[in-house]
Amino acid sequence: MADGDDRERTESPTQKRLDDARAKGQVPRSRDLSAAAIILTGGVGLLSLGSLIGGQLLNLMRDGLSIRSSEALDSGWMLMRFGHAALEAGISVAPLLGLLLAAAVLTPLAIGGWTFSSEALVPNFERLNPIAGFGRMVSIRGLIELSKALARVFLVATVAVLVLRKQFNQYSALSVEPAAVAISHAMRLGGAALIALGGALAVIAIIDVPLALWQFHKSMRMTRQEIRDESKESEGSPEMKSRIKRMQQALARKRMMQEIPKADVVITNPTHYAVALRYDDQRMRAPVVVAKGQDLIAARIREIALEHKVAIVEAPPLARALHALCDLGDPIPTRLYAAVAKVLTYVYQLRTVRRHGGPTPPPPDIEVAEE
Repeated sequence: MADGDDRERTESPTQKRLDDARAKGQVPRSRDLSAAAIILTGGVGLLSLGSLIGGQLLNLMRDGLSIRSSEALDSGWMLMRFGHAALEAGISVAPLLGLLLAAAVLTPLAIGGWTFSSEALVPNFERLNPIAGFGRMVSIRGLIELSKALARVFLVATVAVLVLRKQFNQYSALSVEPAAVAISHAMRLGGAALIALGGALAVIAIIDVPLALWQFHKSMRMTRQEIRDESKESEGSPEMKSRIKRMQQALARKRMMQEIPKADVVITNPTHYAVALRYDDQRMRAPVVVAKGQDLIAARIREIALEHKVAIVEAPPLARALHALCDLGDPIPTRLYAAVAKVLTYVYQLRTVRRHGGPTPPPPDIEVAEE
C-alpha cells in the first residue's frame, strides 16, 4: 500500500501544503551542515581568540590558587570567591560561546529557515512502536541515513588520525613549554584540529544538503486527488461556488430592478434588449446605466418602467451598443453621447407635452456609428 501510494504522489506540493508542514515544524534540515558550521566556527574562534581566552583563564586559575590560610577557613569568603571566578570565566569565554550560538542559530536559514511549532513538542507515541521503528530502519531512508553515518565516522576518524599524526610532536612539546605559551599553543592546535574536522563534515554536508532537500520535497509530494480536495477546501466545491454565484446574481438583479423607477428612459431593441439610463446634470458627467438585460430580464425591465411611467424609447442599434459596451453603474461611452442626447431630448419634450399639452414630438432618428 505504501509503495502504491508513493507511486501516486506525482504532483509537486502546493504552497498550502508547504505552509501547513512548516506550521507543524516540518522543514528540510541537514544535521551535517549544522555540525560542520558549529565546528568550523569553534575552530576559527579558537585560532583567533584562543590566546586571549587562555591567558585570562590562566590568570583566573592563578588567582584562585593564591589563598591565604585565614581565607581558606572562611566559608563565606570561599563562596564569594567561587562566584566571582565563575563570573569572570563566563565573561572570558563569552565571545567564543557567542560565535557558536550565532552559527547554531543562523545555519538553519541556509535551507529551511527558522520555525517554531508547538506541535513538535507534543509526544508522538507512534515512535515508540517497535514494528514501525524496525520498518524505518530497513526503509530506503534508513539505509541512506546508515550510509551517511558510516561515511561520517570513517571520514572524521581518518581526518582525526591524520591531524594527530601531523601534530603529535607539537602536542608532546606542550609539557615542556611555559604555562602561558603552552595554553596559547594548545588553543591554536585545537583550533586547527577543529577546522580540519569541520572541513571533513563540510564535505559530507555538501552531499547531505541536496539530499535533504530532495527527501523533503519527495515527502511533500501530493496525489492529484489531494490537490483537488485542497482546492475544494480553499475555494469551495463547484456546486457551492455556482450556488453563491446564483445568489449574487439574484441580489444584483434585485438591486437593479429597484433602480428602474429612478431612471429617465428605457431604451429597447424592442424585445431582446432593454437598457435603463439615468442622468442628473448636477451630479453626473454623463448618463449612467442603472439596469440592463436580455429577453426575460428585458421584458421585466419594460414592465417595471411601464408601472412607474418611465419613458420607453425603441432604438435597436443604440440598445445593442449600450448593452454590449456598458456595465451597471458605468457612464455611457463618449461615442454614444450624441445618440443618447437625442433620446433624452425626446424624453424631456414628452414630459413637457404631458405637463403643458401640445403636439406629441416625433420619435428621434437614432444612428450609432460602428467602430
